[in-house]
Amino acid sequence: MAASIDVVEFQLGKEHYALDIQIAREIVEMMPITPLPRAPRYLAGIINLRGEITNIIDLRDLLGLPASEETENRKIIVLMPDVANGSNIGIIVDDVHSVVSVRDDQIERVSDGITSSISGYVKAIIKIGDKEDGKPKTLIIWLDIRKVISDLGGEHGAY
Repeated sequence: MAASIDVVEFQLGKEHYALDIQIAREIVEMMPITPLPRAPRYLAGIINLRGEITNIIDLRDLLGLPASEETENRKIIVLMPDVANGSNIGIIVDDVHSVVSVRDDQIERVSDGITSSISGYVKAIIKIGDKEDGKPKTLIIWLDIRKVISDLGGEHGAY
């Protein structure tokens, strides 16, 4: 049997993305976010999550994706504190679908030939569904959220 990896599948716009399940602490419903003055554009603000101040990052803005009119199913994926050097960080996504077990043969590594500001943050492309199981093929962009967050710390100082 092939080894498998669990990822959290979520949506930004019409595209499907994933992140490692080990770095997701919890998924919470969207709640009011308090904006911070003079904060970088990608920093939506802060929330009080059960007594802990949590920085909220708009992942769509951070990745340079267009704004979405769809706000009904938005969620916040709260990351494990070790992802951001002990800081509490959550990322806003349009919707969270499920935890997906991915086999090695469903993972396509991204070549270095891709030139894009986001390509350094893409771990791989996950291919779900095929003719055998009757489902249409879906491509999921597997993001390296640890790298995204660590680059923020280097570029912009504290979160």
